Amino acid sequence: MEIKNCRICGKMMQYSGFGRPLCQACKKALEEKFMNAKQYLKENPGATINELSEEADVPISQINQWVREERLVFSDDSPIGIDCERCGKMIKSGRFCKDCKSNIVNELSSGRKEGEPSRPRGPVQSSKGKMRFLDR
Repeated sequence: MEIKNCRICGKMMQYSGFGRPLCQACKKALEEKFMNAKQYLKENPGATINELSEEADVPISQINQWVREERLVFSDDSPIGIDCERCGKMIKSGRFCKDCKSNIVNELSSGRKEGEPSRPRGPVQSSKGKMRFLDR
């Protein structure tokens, strides 16, 4: 473990290397703000992101972070949304829209990038008659 300063209050703390470097007190305060934001959205499903930010006393960037982490999910009729990181389409949670998610899954399952020609897998006979393997 290493010693770092908390990103919110600046106190020195032991950092495990996972997630944002926040001390326990700031993590607890942020979690309380999250619960307040979640409760406010339950009671006011049509609230805008600015209203939510004011009521929960958190910056809009933190709300966007919770949405990207899929901790906050907005209903389909909510005016709040964020952009898909790949195509820019408005989504209600996560990082990618449904179309981009399925495209990414297809690209990963085929083992190649979009637009890249497919190549044979496995053993290939060389011109000398010996077997060789392609780099993966």
